[in-house]
This record gives sequence, C-alpha cells and structure tokens, in this order.
Amino acid sequence: MAGYNGELSFGIQPLDFSTSNLAGTFFDNRNNRLKSVNDPLRYQIQWFNGSSLKEDVEPSAANFTGLSATPPSTTVGNGDIVNVVFKVYTTTNKPDTFPTQWNLIGTIKKSRDMINTQRAGYFGNSTTYQPPKGHRFTIDVSQLVADELSYSLCPINKGTWNSNYFGGMNGGLTMQDNVLNHNMAYGSPVSHYNVSPNGTFRLLRVQACFEIINGAGEIVSIDHTINSTNITVINSVNQFEKDSLYYLKYLMDTSASTKYSFLSRCPNAQSGFAFMKPIRIDEQAEYLQFYMRAAKSSNIRGGGSPDSRVSNIGLKVETYRADNTPQHTFYLRDFEDNFETIPDSTVPTPYIYIKGYQDQMFIQNVSPYYIKNTANLIGASKTLSAGTFPHWIAYTNDTITDSTAWYRVSMSRFALFTNPVDGGYEERRTGEYRYFTIDREDEKIAYGFVRFHWLNSLGGIDSYTAKRDVVEGLTINRDVIERKSGDRTWYQNDAASYLYFSDTMRGGDIYKGGREVTNINAERLQSVYTEPLNKSAAKWLEEMMLSPNVWIEMDTEATEMGNDMNDYLRPSDIEYIPVIITNSDVETVNQAEGLVKFNIEYTLAHKVITQRN
Repeated sequence: MAGYNGELSFGIQPLDFSTSNLAGTFFDNRNNRLKSVNDPLRYQIQWFNGSSLKEDVEPSAANFTGLSATPPSTTVGNGDIVNVVFKVYTTTNKPDTFPTQWNLIGTIKKSRDMINTQRAGYFGNSTTYQPPKGHRFTIDVSQLVADELSYSLCPINKGTWNSNYFGGMNGGLTMQDNVLNHNMAYGSPVSHYNVSPNGTFRLLRVQACFEIINGAGEIVSIDHTINSTNITVINSVNQFEKDSLYYLKYLMDTSASTKYSFLSRCPNAQSGFAFMKPIRIDEQAEYLQFYMRAAKSSNIRGGGSPDSRVSNIGLKVETYRADNTPQHTFYLRDFEDNFETIPDSTVPTPYIYIKGYQDQMFIQNVSPYYIKNTANLIGASKTLSAGTFPHWIAYTNDTITDSTAWYRVSMSRFALFTNPVDGGYEERRTGEYRYFTIDREDEKIAYGFVRFHWLNSLGGIDSYTAKRDVVEGLTINRDVIERKSGDRTWYQNDAASYLYFSDTMRGGDIYKGGREVTNINAERLQSVYTEPLNKSAAKWLEEMMLSPNVWIEMDTEATEMGNDMNDYLRPSDIEYIPVIITNSDVETVNQAEGLVKFNIEYTLAHKVITQRN
C-alpha cells in the first residue's frame, strides 16, 4: 500500500494547546473547547516531504520511492502529498467508537494553499525570495457545521429536557411520531422526546485523509488518517466591539471559579445587585442554560489531587425577604439526571457518581411557579442503595413563599468525604450568582402581559416580560379583479304557475359580479412597551431585536389541547408561539432622557388564514 514522504501534522485547529507548534501565535493558545459555529473553524494540515521541497515546488512522481514489490508495482512506496480529504463528523453524545458512531456531514477535498508571495529577504538575509518549506492545506468548516445547529427549547413548566442528546423542541426535523418499538404499523413510541438531535450544540471532529502522486503519475489514496481533537460548537455569535473571540469564560470546568458560566448576557449576574431580573410569581419558564465541560472539581473531596469525584450537582437557590434577610435555601436538580455517570467503589457501597468530563449542554428551570409547584430538589434522605446518586444534602423544606422578595441562583457541586450515611459532604460553588426579583404586580386582565423568549447571542434562551401599553391590530391587503356584473333584466315573475322553484340565479344576480376580492393577505400586528431600562439592561434586551428566533407565550384552545392530550410532553397549557420582530430601529441609549423604553413591534409567524374566492 502506498504511503507518503516526510512528515504530516495538524498546523491549525480551533483547539490548540501550549505544546502545539503554533503555541503563542494566538491568544491563550486557543485552548478552549467551546467554539462559536458562526466564527471561522479552520483546520490546516502541514506536510513536509523531508527534503528541500518548498511551498512553490510542485509534487513530483519522481519523488516516489520506498518499498519494492514483485512483480514491480507503482502503488507500493512513498510519494508526495497532492490532496488532503477532510471528513467532517458531528455528534451530540460521546461514543467510544470513531467514526462509526459519528455522523459524516461532509467531505472536502483540498489541494495545497496558494503560494505566499513575500518580498525578497523576508526569510533570512537573502536578497532573493525564500518561500517556506512544505505545503499547507487549509479549510474552514464553519458554514457546513452551522447547518447542524439551530436552537433547543425546554417545554414550558418542565424542569429540564429529557435528554441532552436530543434536546427539547429544537429547530431540527419534525418529531417523528412514526418511530415505534417494532416494525409494525402500530405500537408504542420509542421515546417521549423529540428524536431529532439537539439543536443547541454539536461535538465536532475532523479526519484528514491523503492522496499522493505515485511513480506512474497517478493520484492514489493512501491508508493513513489524522484525527483532530474534539471540540463543541454552539449556535452563538461574537460581537467585534465587545467580545474576546473565544468563550474562555462561558463554560463550567473543574475549578471553583465564579466566572460567567450561564449562557446569557442578562446583567443580573453583576455584583452588588446592580440589576435583578424581574420574574413574575406565575411565570412557568425561566431557564438557565450552560455548557458543562467538566463535572469533576479539583480536590473537592479534600483528599488531594486527583481526588475530584463529584456525587451531585445542583443549582443552589437562596431566597431573601424585602429587608434582605436570608430566608430559605434549596437545590434544583432536574438537569442532574442527564449527566453521564460511572460507579465508584471507593465507599462501602458502590454508588453512582458523575463522570468527570461531560461536554454537553444543560438547562434548568428556575421560575418561581415551577419551583413552588413542581421542582425536583436534591433531597436530604439517607436511604441509599447501590446504583443511586447519594442525595443526602440537607435543605430547607420551604422554597419560594408569599414573603419572598428576591432570590439568587448559583451552581453547586457536592462530593462525599465520609460514608454518606454520616452526612459528610463537601460543597463548592462553581458559577456566578444570577439575581431575580419577584414581580407581584397584578396583571391587566383585559390586555395581559407579553412574555418573550429568544435565541440569544451565546446560543442559549433568554426571556423577558413586557407589560406596558399593549396594542393589537390587523394589517390587510386585498387582491381585487373586475368581473362582468349580473343581468338585472330577467327577474322571475311571481305568477302562480311559475316554472322555477330553485333558489339559484335567475336574473337579478346583483350579489355577484363587478369588482371581486380573490384573496386577502392579513397579518396580526402587535406591540408592547417595556419598563424603563438602564443602559446595561437595554443592551441585553436589544438581542431580542437581532435574534432570528423569537417566541411569545400563548394560552389558546390548541395549547390547552396539547396539555390535555399529553401533559408529559406539554406540562403546561401555555406554549411557545413564534413571532417576527418588525422593528426597523430601536433606541438603546438616550443620554438626555436617561432610561429608555423599547416599543417591541411584532407579528405572529403563523399568518392569519383567509379563504380564496
């Protein structure tokens, strides 16, 4: 089998470490595994033939050397690299077998990059042009992978989605209700959730294969591949004027850092209570979404490295009264069921522990209504058995009450350092605080408030309730044609011996004819004002105006039917309804006025349906 001359290696990858031959070339060695699919995702193969071949020298059949064969063969030996075939794979889980358990989404064949045209003497002190050695093959897969990503919504009033691999009501294919547990035309569905892959994130790996020129001048494939390291890509966007290029701060990792880790730019993470996000007591969907790179936590069990096993992870909720005195503390754990787990036999009973590296997206409902009525909390029970999470963490019985004025949410990890029945555990906060204030304003029943959800710039879902000056109306245009008018001459006579008993046309058909409407196009236009916003809140809320995916919450006969038919999939009679924001401009800063208010203008994405003539 043919081989290649010289050396091959990845020159550029989105993920790069300090040991790379390009270390120091880019900010912080680009060593973050979470990337935006809307930024360039470049992969480059470098090839050096082991001799004097430089960038401006063509591969040659004359360089084909190596093994001999009997009878003589032109395909056994080593040749110059001509093409690199990049195979792009994605998945939402972490299968052990590559590439059979990954999805091949595209293949790109690439000849070598264009030759550098540096001035003479650029390399060294030579007065003649000195091109660099070797050839480089570079591609950008971002646009290809972007087609794999959209969004994922957790159904309203659910704590989390059922599976991180399949997400929630994502923007992929329609739910395949025909997927049954056998090959008959009837039966039980395989799963309770959307069987399309999670639209929020993908694991990405690129495999490089190679073609050489053999001694006969033929281009042939060789049996050699190089695989990139895995990265995770999300449907986010970076802004030039405010973002560092890579999300060095927007992920959960092994340290106890309090850096930003929830995927939202809402300023309710600012210290000193600069902004508390208002949330109504009756709202059922307020979500915090995050990417968990590593669930383990360095030295959390107090036993020294690598004693970092984590037994439980939950969102810690701390409630406060109006005078800021502490009230209740408890832990939300719905998302914990989606962690990959491993058994741990280092304690008397082999309990289940959370796998060290997850590389997945998680989501948790932190709304007051959900917390009060449905929340799945980490319990204080000491009744443990093999194969279970050790939920022995103590918490108060009360959650959000009538006297709760505000609350804060953060991430906590737990690890036992003694037998769990002794109640010994270590708790470590590994994320920033998010602050929420309870909005108890009575709703205007005649008009209602409007709650928006949207795909934000970090690839998560944000929400906001607008409450002022609700306006609703229709915009209508009609397609009109002119037809012949009816004949008014021939009216039926009212004689006793009339011949016609039908109610069909017989003269006098003046109800039809003249100008007629053939089609009506109508859109339901609505608008609502926000509360007065400071600069940071207005800058955050402008993301709704820029988002391609926006929804409002609606309670209709159709959504109530969804809840009645299957309250497992639709645990609320409120559902997301898509809308299109129609604002052509929005003011986010007004120095003279100080605070600003948004007038959010929108129309339902589902058009008003009318008859055709």
